[in-house]
Amino acid sequence: MRIDIVSLFPEMFEGPLGTSILKRAREASLLAIAVTNPRDFTVDKHRIVDDYPFGGGSGMVMKPDPVFRAVESLAAGEALKRRIILMCPGGERFTQEKAKELAAYDQLILVCGHYEGVDERVRRHLADEALSIGDYVLTGGELPAMVVTDAVARMLPGVLGACDAAEQDSFYSGLLEYPQYTRPREFRGWEVPEVLVSGDHAKIARWRRKESLRATLLRRPDLLASFPLSKEDAKLLAEIRAEETGEE
Repeated sequence: MRIDIVSLFPEMFEGPLGTSILKRAREASLLAIAVTNPRDFTVDKHRIVDDYPFGGGSGMVMKPDPVFRAVESLAAGEALKRRIILMCPGGERFTQEKAKELAAYDQLILVCGHYEGVDERVRRHLADEALSIGDYVLTGGELPAMVVTDAVARMLPGVLGACDAAEQDSFYSGLLEYPQYTRPREFRGWEVPEVLVSGDHAKIARWRRKESLRATLLRRPDLLASFPLSKEDAKLLAEIRAEETGEE
């Protein structure tokens, strides 16, 4: 997969995209990432990328022409399955399901807004969709673009190493992840649950499923509203509710 990011501040991406899992994925040629500055696509000597909004108001708005040219340069050439995405607060909420969907594309082009935003014609006539990572406003689309890049990269085969590593993440299946423990077995008087050191894989699997359901019920009950519960899940939830309320 190739991810192209269109941003006025390419230097913001040097650290996050050059470390840890993303660095290894790029070195293994599982993922290619490039950052393009729309300022390089201006035609005036001052390289102006923003202007005052029509109708008045505070702040500046990113001009459409440099953004269009930058994106069109990235979308030229071979026909790829690509998606052009505008990162902005008014977009669709980014979710794990969306990350899985985007991982199926050959190329993603993430356009980062800045200042008071981007000329509306970018959203309407250039972008395939707009995405937001939450109900709050950031200085620009750069941090959201990093979030999307990281989440999508984890869905690519081989990036995480273990074939099922991503499937164990919170939200992948629709539930929060079960608690994880490592050595030492006892730490400051707190011990690892006995079942996890029992060697009984069936019991461990049941405990993990139950604790995943418990975490979701207690922290994100809204996720259970649309989650397809099996008969065993329903039984486990009944046990959890009884344990949490102290009822038998």
